[in-house]
Amino acid sequence: MARVVIVDDAAFMRMMLKNILTQNNFEVIGEADTGAKGVTQYRDLRPDIITMDITMPDMDGITAVKEIKKLDATAKIIMCSAMGQQEVVLEAVKAGAVDFIVKPFQPERVLESFNRALSK
Repeated sequence: MARVVIVDDAAFMRMMLKNILTQNNFEVIGEADTGAKGVTQYRDLRPDIITMDITMPDMDGITAVKEIKKLDATAKIIMCSAMGQQEVVLEAVKAGAVDFIVKPFQPERVLESFNRALSK
């Protein structure tokens, strides 16, 4: 069972993603509402996958991806973005994200992305 940390400043988005994942045999071992907390959770919990929102207070998702990659070059990070953030998503992929999913979340797309990340 893959272990996941979800990072998003919106509690509702974290809950939606957590529901999709737990119903499909993923274990959500941590949640964070800022990029900085996400980096700390990654360091402390070492999940198999971490999801990262792009726009958050305190530390944005791109900066958090770079910080996590400094801790672990093999980290599997999936970006979560709203529609219309394609250029930011490209920046995230350059920073080291393995994939991205678009809000509102489509369960099939989320699972496809997670399974692809795990196979890398």
